[in-house]
Amino acid sequence: MVRDVQDRDDVAELVTTFYRRAFEDELIGPVFTDVAHLDLDRHLPIMCDFWETVLFRAGLYTRNAFDVHVALDAKVTLEREHFERWLTIWTATVDDLFAGEKAERAKTQAARIAASIHRRLRGRSGSALETVRTRQDPDGLAEPLDG
Repeated sequence: MVRDVQDRDDVAELVTTFYRRAFEDELIGPVFTDVAHLDLDRHLPIMCDFWETVLFRAGLYTRNAFDVHVALDAKVTLEREHFERWLTIWTATVDDLFAGEKAERAKTQAARIAASIHRRLRGRSGSALETVRTRQDPDGLAEPLDG
């Protein structure tokens, strides 16, 4: 039976497995290796801090993840496809290793983070609600509009 993400060791297993897979990917691997020149030994503890903070509210990650992506986007445009592939690999890695509440949270938060960073890099709001427009109906109630 597959267990849920429970502690720092589980986070480290998840993050390490994800980055091994991401480095091997033909689309995003070169972004990590050839553009960002990511030193995995140095980067893994930072990413473990990030995900331990996301999953367990550990308060260990104090950097600005968006600024890192701005600098990277200045070197190579990070397209929707990059974020989709990142999310696909992350989700598959979570599903291969874990199941449960924290595993689901890891996938949900990853989707939110990827979408938000991509929107902000393109000069839009980070909010998933940015495209929701409303109009007042005759009773004063807001109705969502498609668009």
